[in-house]
This record gives sequence, structure tokens and C-alpha cells, in this order.
Amino acid sequence: MESRVLLTSGATTISARLTKPAARINTLAVSSPARLITTGGNVVWGRQLRPSLLNLDYSSPASEFTKSAKRDALKPCPSTASDSAGDVAPAGLLAKYPFLITGFFFFMWYFLNVIFNILNKKIYNYFPYPYFVSVIHLAVGVVYCLGSWAVGLPKRAPIDSNVLKLLIPVALCHALGHVTSNVSFAAVAVSFTHTIKALEPFFNAAASQFILGQAIPITLWLSLAPVVIGVAVASLTELSFNWLGFISAMISNISFTYRSIYSKKAMTDMDSTNLYAYISIIALFVCIPPAIILEGPQLLKHGFSDAIAKVGMTKFISDLFWVGMFYHLYNQLATNTLERVAPLTHAVGNVLKRVFVIGFSIIVFGNKISTQTAIGTSIAIAGVAIYSLIKAKIEEEKRLATNTLERVAPLTHAVGNVLKRVFVIGFSIIVFGNKISTQTAIGTSIAIAGVAIYSLIKAKIEEEKRNLKSA
Repeated sequence: MESRVLLTSGATTISARLTKPAARINTLAVSSPARLITTGGNVVWGRQLRPSLLNLDYSSPASEFTKSAKRDALKPCPSTASDSAGDVAPAGLLAKYPFLITGFFFFMWYFLNVIFNILNKKIYNYFPYPYFVSVIHLAVGVVYCLGSWAVGLPKRAPIDSNVLKLLIPVALCHALGHVTSNVSFAAVAVSFTHTIKALEPFFNAAASQFILGQAIPITLWLSLAPVVIGVAVASLTELSFNWLGFISAMISNISFTYRSIYSKKAMTDMDSTNLYAYISIIALFVCIPPAIILEGPQLLKHGFSDAIAKVGMTKFISDLFWVGMFYHLYNQLATNTLERVAPLTHAVGNVLKRVFVIGFSIIVFGNKISTQTAIGTSIAIAGVAIYSLIKAKIEEEKRLATNTLERVAPLTHAVGNVLKRVFVIGFSIIVFGNKISTQTAIGTSIAIAGVAIYSLIKAKIEEEKRNLKSA
């Protein structure tokens, strides 16, 4: 369940007090010229709403402004002395060591993602109604956004019919991808769903090549081969395999790919917080009818009563609330992290996130997996890592060519993304107590290594392109 094109002027709530907006961003003076806050508010545009990096046109003025504005908005600002003195006081610890903030974002991104996946699956174990739970995920996020609007953090941006027309296709794809992901999570093991969702880069590349007409380097296509092979091997030997879970995960991949395409067309100067709120509201209304039609009768007849009988009213309501909050917040942290690091680092971190989720889900739920499944999963993850690194490298070269890269090196971000996935897998294994064979462990390790190799190759390609353009 895993956002980028639509983000323009919003600064994160978490880092608002630690950062300073660039001059190009509209600002509002607060008590003194030295203290500025952005008018965009906090950022909540999660990764799963980000278009593929391959779909970004870095040569366009709008794209250049968007990316440079995002990074300028997150520059650490030094502590200021009194207004009368006019001198700058020594920088604080966080301003002096910004990597501590970045590390915190990575940790919270992984942590919230793991907790969400674990709690989500636990709910499905006693309340197998994915359409209704999908509505809850979005509803809690919408309430969160409405509350933010109510207190002016951020101020609600007006929306006209033209912007609404652009956002509706994005919201439709988001709703379909979100619901089908949850159907898969409810039908099969969490680890298997995440293995299937590792194919998302393949669909993104195919859409870029055959729909958008963008040439994809042969190295990227070759790096996707292990992903396809690994998913095929894992699917053939997965103990929890069923067609509903497999097909739902595949539909989710396709939906998120089209969401990326429509997101590129829906570029707007509205801040990401308001965009996410509007899209969540639209997606919520899209998800409600299917939930009522497909699950309404069962829920009223015995769904709610069975769940309450198993865990009690308080725990049932609490679980639904917190799973919605974790869903919303982990997407927000994914965006916060992306804004602080280069694409390659984020790509690796995203791969590691999936590894962590897979691993922890196995541990927590005690799912048994065959040696072949473990090997296939590892190969798929390794392929995703390699693909992500190569792709991030290509994007990094484009960004350097347009002088938009101003922060963390892409390789650092790629490595962080890989580590994130490792953490998710590890914690999921610990939490769910899943037993894994030696072959599974070996396969997972191979997959992660492949991800790292892919990231390095991709970073190298991007660097070479940047050097050529600079020359």
C-alpha cells in the first residue's frame, strides 16, 4: 500500500519547526522577518500516491520548481537570537546534525508501516471484511484531514471544477488499488501479498514504455527479470496461495500504475496536504458503495456481532481506529522521508520496507513457507532492489542535469530504503512468530543483495548521465 508529482509547496508538520522555506515559496512572517512558516501546511502525500520516477518530466519548468521547492523547504534552519540583537545563535543539535532527523523519519516510516501491516492482518483474522476495513482506513484519514482544516493546519485550499476533474481519475485508481490490496491481505499471507506487489515496478516500466512512450533503458528491463521470476517461483509454491489473493494483488499493481500516470497529468500548485485530503474524500465515496453492496448484508447479519464476540466492543473499535491512523501516518512519513533524501536512497529504503514487512509478518503470524517460496521471494525482492537502484540512478542524473538535486546523495537514500525493507521483514517475523527455513532465509538474503546491486547500478547510470550533461 504503498507520491511525488503533486507535492509542491507543503512542508511537513513534523519538521516545520526545524526547517526553513526557500525564497521561491510563499511564506508568512511570524513575529519577525527571521521566522517564517510556509502557507502550505504539513505534508501527508504518502508513497503509494506517488507516480513512478520514470513518469516524471524533469525538463519541465513546473517539475523543476516542484522538486527544488520541496528540497529548499526542508533545509535545516539555524536557531536565531533575539530580534533586537540581530545575531544568529549557535545551531541546535538537530540543525547541526540533520541526519538525525532523516534517521528518525526512516525509523518512524518503517515502524508505522510494520505496525499497520501487522494490525491490519490481525483484524482480518477475526473480521474478514476487506471492503469495510478499506473504508475505515480512508475514513479515519479524512477525519484527520478535516480536523487539520478546522484548526487551520493547513488552511483549506479552494478547489474548482478543473482541479476536481484532474483528481477524480487519480482518486478512482487509488481507491481500486487500495481495496484490492486489502482483499489480497485478507485472503493470503501478508508476506505473499507483498511479494506479488513487488511486481509494481514492472507494471510502471511497461506503462512508461508502451503508454507514455518513454524509452526504458535495457538495463532496467533486465533488472526486472529476477522480479518476475521470483514472484513466479514464490506463487507456485506458496502454501497460502489462492487465486483471489493473487489476482487482487495484481489488480492493485495495475491500479497504482495508472494512478501514477494520472497523477502526472494532475500536477497542480495546490499543497500536498490539501491534495491528499481531497483525493481521500473522493476515494472514500468511491469505496463506500462496494462495501455496502458486497459486505453490508453479512456485516449486519453476523459480521459485527461475531467480531465483538471474539475480541469485545472496545478492542474492535480501537483496532479499526488505530489501523486507520497507522495507514494515514505511515504514508505521511514516507513523504517526509522522500523530501529529505535523494530518490535512490528512498528507493532502497522502500525495498527494505517490504523486506521488513514480509519478515515480521512471518514471525508474528507464524506462517509456514516452503523453501521454494522463500527463494522466490528473495529473488523478487533482490530484483526490485536492483531495479530501484538503476532507476533512481537514472533519475538522479536527470536531476543533476537540471541542477535540482541539492540534498542527500541518491546512493544514501537507496541504501536506507533497502535497510527499511530488512527491518520490516525482521520485525514481522518476530511479531508473528513465523517459522522460516534455512532456504527461505538464504533466498531473502539473495533478494536483498540483488536490490542493493540494482540500486548501485542505477545510481551509477544516473551519475554518468549527469556528468555527460554537465560537460
